[in-house]
Formats: sequence, C-alpha cells, structure tokens
Amino acid sequence: MPVSIQRVSKTYNRYGTSVDALDDVSLNIPDGQFVSLVGPSGCGKSTLLSLVGGLETLSRGQISRTGQPAIVFQEAALFPWRTVLDNVAFGLQLRGVGKRERRDRAASALRMVHLARFAEAYPYELSGGMRQRAAIARALVLDPTVLLMDEPFGALDAQTRALLQDELLSVWERTRKTVLFVTHSLDEALILSDRVVLFSARPGRIVADVAVEAPRPRDTADPPLAALQRHLRDLLAAEVEKVARAEMDADWEGAAVTAPSPEQNVGADI
Repeated sequence: MPVSIQRVSKTYNRYGTSVDALDDVSLNIPDGQFVSLVGPSGCGKSTLLSLVGGLETLSRGQISRTGQPAIVFQEAALFPWRTVLDNVAFGLQLRGVGKRERRDRAASALRMVHLARFAEAYPYELSGGMRQRAAIARALVLDPTVLLMDEPFGALDAQTRALLQDELLSVWERTRKTVLFVTHSLDEALILSDRVVLFSARPGRIVADVAVEAPRPRDTADPPLAALQRHLRDLLAAEVEKVARAEMDADWEGAAVTAPSPEQNVGADI
C-alpha cells in the first residue's frame, strides 16, 4: 500500500489558540490509484498532503508510505536563473547524480510532458501552463512512488487547465504513479480520478469516499457522472454553508450558498 493514513489528526497552535485542522482521518491508497481530495476552503486538504509528504508533523495517528513522494504545488516555483532543463534536474543534483545522467533524465522527463524543445529556455520565456508542465517534469524525474499535487492547475485559465488535465492523465496512464490530488473543483476531480474523497468543514473529516468508474476520457454531462456530481455537490454545498455560517454576521441568511463551480477558486486551504 503506497499510502496508508490511519486516524490522523492535526492541531495548530496559533497565538495561544488551538486550531484543529484534521480530525481522525483514515484513508488507504493502493498502488497506481489516482485519488482526489475535495472540500471547502480550510478543511485540511493541503494539510493532509503536507503530512503525507513529510512537510508537517502529525498531532495524532499514523501515516506510512512506500518510497519517496514528490510534490507539485499551485505555483511552479522554478528558479528564474536556471534553464528549464536545469530546473528539472535540480532534485537529481541534490541527490548527487552525475551531470550527464541528470541531464539525460531531465530531458526524458521533459519529453514526457512535451516540453523538450524548451529545455534551454528560462522560466520567464514560458507561459503559466508550460511552467506547470516543467514543475510536473521536475517531480517525475525523481521517479517518486507517490505524486502529491496541491491544486497544480488552480491558477490557470480554463482552457490551459483543461489541456493540462489531459496532459496529466496521459502521463499517469504511461507511468501509473500513485497520485494524491487536491482540488476545489468537483468537475476536475471527476474527470481525473479513480476516487473522490470529500472532506467536511474544519476540522476536516471524511464525509464521502466514492469510486468513479466511468471510462476515460470523461464528460461530466454523461448521466452517470452527472448524477455523481449532483450527489457530491449537495454534500459539498452543505459543508460550504457551515464555513459561511461560522464566518458571516449573525444576520446572514445563507440561501445562496452553493458548492464552488469548476471555474471558481474558493480560497486557500489549510
């Protein structure tokens, strides 16, 4: 089992106050599965990703994983003074891989995301989507057991986002990496994933864990996917309303609360 999450909780202490981000979360992810985490802003999706990646420490529970993960964030965070090839090779350089081997492996990773002819370009010469493809190549070149992706397409326009979703699926079908993918978009989760895991409002708990069995490529207008989307959107809308009630003034009515649309970015997660 590449990722096993057992009864995990996470509490932050901020200015003398305890904030529970996650509460008693358990999740097993088999080898090669693509799993998306969705939920309202602040529900702990990104926190869980950071815990799996070893960037945060647990408060309670246990996480085990096989091999080393690699993380792709919403911002590509490429070094502006390094070429695309050298950015992709950077992790291998830190591991002490020789120059020729790391450049060969970086070139291969760039071919995988169809960015090879921009190997000697600098980040400022690339579009936002191209920079994200370079970030994905930088993760893949390390040959991780688990690929952790924290809203990697959240800052992109709708057309570029759709293109990169197709690109990611193509890479996943070739490599069969285990993927844990955070998104605010139900449509994105349904198009990409084998499973969609829906989190409650903070503290994050698992509300639903559903299999998406439709063949790829997918269209969320197809009746089975549309029915699943409605079910998840109703659950998500209820959790979004809890967040709104906690944050709004006492005279707020709440009749207009809905789950976020595919194009909306509903804010930063914890």
